[in-house]
Amino acid sequence: MFKNFDWKRDVLPHAIAIAVFLILAVIFCYPALSGQVLSQPDIIHWKGMAQDAFNYKAQHGHFPLWNTHLFSGTPNYQTAVLSAEFIPDFVKMLTLGLPNPASFFFLASVCFYILTVVFKFNNIIRILTSIAFAYCTYNPVISVAGHETKFLAIALMPALLAGILLLFKRKYIIGFAVTAFFATLEMRANHIQITYYLLLVILVMTVAYIIHWIQTGQYKHMILALGLSLVAGGIGIGNMATVLLSTAEYAKYTMRGGKALEINRETGAAKEIAHTKGLDNSYAFMWSMYKTEPLQMMMPAAFGGSSSNTFAENEKFAEKLSNTGIPPQGVSQLTQMLPQYWGGLESTSGPVYIGTIIALLALIGFVVARKHRWWILAATALGIILSWGKYFGLNDTLFNLLPLYNKFRAPSMALVIPQLLLPLMAGISLQTLFFNKETDARAFIQKNFKTISYTLGATVLFLLLVYLVNDYSSMLDDQLRQMFANPQAGGEALGSAVINALKSERKAMFFSGILRVVLFSALILGVLYLFMKDKLKASVLLILLTLTNTIDLVAAGKKYMGAENFMTPEDLETQAFAPKPYDQQILQDKDPHFRILNLANGDPFQDAITSYHHRSIGGYHPAKLSIYQDLIQGQLSTAINPGVLNMLDTKYIVGQDGNIITNPEALGAAWFVKHVQFVPNAAAEMNALNKFNPADTAFVQESFKAATGAAPAFDSGATIQLSSYSNDEIRYKTSAKTNQFAVLSEVYYPAGWNAYIDGKKTDYVKVNYVLRGIAVPAGEHEILFKFEPQSIKTGNMLVVICNVLLLLVMAAAVVYIFLRQKKQSANPV
Repeated sequence: MFKNFDWKRDVLPHAIAIAVFLILAVIFCYPALSGQVLSQPDIIHWKGMAQDAFNYKAQHGHFPLWNTHLFSGTPNYQTAVLSAEFIPDFVKMLTLGLPNPASFFFLASVCFYILTVVFKFNNIIRILTSIAFAYCTYNPVISVAGHETKFLAIALMPALLAGILLLFKRKYIIGFAVTAFFATLEMRANHIQITYYLLLVILVMTVAYIIHWIQTGQYKHMILALGLSLVAGGIGIGNMATVLLSTAEYAKYTMRGGKALEINRETGAAKEIAHTKGLDNSYAFMWSMYKTEPLQMMMPAAFGGSSSNTFAENEKFAEKLSNTGIPPQGVSQLTQMLPQYWGGLESTSGPVYIGTIIALLALIGFVVARKHRWWILAATALGIILSWGKYFGLNDTLFNLLPLYNKFRAPSMALVIPQLLLPLMAGISLQTLFFNKETDARAFIQKNFKTISYTLGATVLFLLLVYLVNDYSSMLDDQLRQMFANPQAGGEALGSAVINALKSERKAMFFSGILRVVLFSALILGVLYLFMKDKLKASVLLILLTLTNTIDLVAAGKKYMGAENFMTPEDLETQAFAPKPYDQQILQDKDPHFRILNLANGDPFQDAITSYHHRSIGGYHPAKLSIYQDLIQGQLSTAINPGVLNMLDTKYIVGQDGNIITNPEALGAAWFVKHVQFVPNAAAEMNALNKFNPADTAFVQESFKAATGAAPAFDSGATIQLSSYSNDEIRYKTSAKTNQFAVLSEVYYPAGWNAYIDGKKTDYVKVNYVLRGIAVPAGEHEILFKFEPQSIKTGNMLVVICNVLLLLVMAAAVVYIFLRQKKQSANPV
């Protein structure tokens, strides 16, 4: 049937590429093949956060919507969510069942390879650039940190971009299928910030294409291509609707939804402010890069690499410290303590290094290539500018101007844009130099050799200029000045001497980076010259560049993800989650409702390990409910308010020494109060908690007055008891001779929690800033609280529809390819 099919042409090149990617992933992550896993802090945090959900699933067969173990209770949407999707795990299929993180490196290579196929690169160029994208050092860095969803979203970026380009190139059916398929996988990776950066790239590229279409009068194609792109993207979004809708709903109630209250960090006093949208600039712009720091993309050690790299093995630096008069013991301590990293980030685990060769080839491409260079240059520049964050004033404007951008933090992450585009530009550069259809390759290189030389020379001169004007200061320097601030003992002079020694080392590191650029520039010019003089074949040259760049990237990546980062799953489980003596003691308590405050693991509000075993008033979550964050800042940070601990039913407090303190004043799951006191606003409500008895009084904002009911009448015999307690459903039984007002030790979250008294839906209110309160009529009643968010129901319905649409699109694409191949076989050219 397939008479025109040639396996050497149509299969073998791709099979070789896949084999190379597979072998390299296995070599780079070889401990994973023996069953070992990375020790990943973020995954450990996630497991601590998610254990409650997995325990629930083991009992009920599905994940809950509410998590009882974090921050006294919070939605479970970003931890483990119940979804109606039924499509298979395509990522697992694409990665051939490889263990993590080898699967991610392999997937990134394959997805970029798909993009290079769309660009019709030479086979060797495809492999070179795909490896460069996949093994950029940012990827092993985030693998060790445990940012698996981020790596997955990064890995899928080029394939989605390829689908859009196919549509733009009039490959409507295949382009639509590829776009819908990878849009689904990209959205299911569930790292919205990475996807957002990809959308910026697509937007810049689309603007460039629209200009071209308008100039050439291709209006029909423009409307069709853009329309199909939007529909395919809509299918991808719809396949993640459950998470997206619930997260969008949840975001309104979190720190990312803005705030209307300002807490004094020293006193805990609260005051009303105009409601903000999104994160605070100061918080969002943490992890911003110095303006020169993106140069690490071609000079990996210029800014010191990782914050964990110290000067412990640097004898020259130790000698410089000794010359300042610091005794040997002090020198030893400083060399082991001081980080080599001196960039603008608070801390970093490693650079975003794409390979000096790739960076230089991309620069050459911006000069000699004609197609695609302007939109790639514009998008790359945008990514670099965004990475500067607080160090560039324009970002304040962009933070408030770009839709949804103020929901994200860590501007340095924007370097994923050049991580995607510079290898692509390097591929375009090589394709232009060696496979230019308009002219002979040697003639073309000879014609442009001076331009290429000037480009590389200008790059080196620019780096030398930066080297000369840079003052090599770091945020660490002010801390050192404070540490040595003792004028009577000559501390200021000593501190300045240490800082000067550090600056000398930083200057040397930057200059070493320049020498690296000079070396690889000479290599590129050398091989181009040999090719131009017919001393070297193009294939040999490209293989040489591929091997050199791959060895360079693998060696750099191994510094941040080596065999020492792996361990057996059993050892990891024991190290991270083995119950400590105080855990074992508390777990003996079978009371269905109590929480703990654990001070033994450091900051209790950055601790997910406690949540693995217990219901905690602390926890770890990148997007806490804003009311709970306010409570932490106002009542639990500067000093711990015992009344707040009591209302949160904090039965046990674990001290820093691991000893358990039992709190007899913990109020249990629910109680009736004698008084309801109304306050005008959120600030007054927060400040009222400073001195109060939660057993007697509940504070309610005036806006809830209508739903609060009549003032409670004291009844010494009134009771409210917890009758059943589960993540998504809580039942209480009440008995009273008069109307009462109950305070429930559950976090207030109106987007889904519904209250019923004797089966009839009833209003409830926010009390004591974070809890729920409900008016209870006289007599005997059953109160039911049920978590049934509409966003989940709507999302699941959309997921089912879009799952079906995706499968239909994929089936249609397969049929189309089959029929097209059959037609070509019947009518050979």
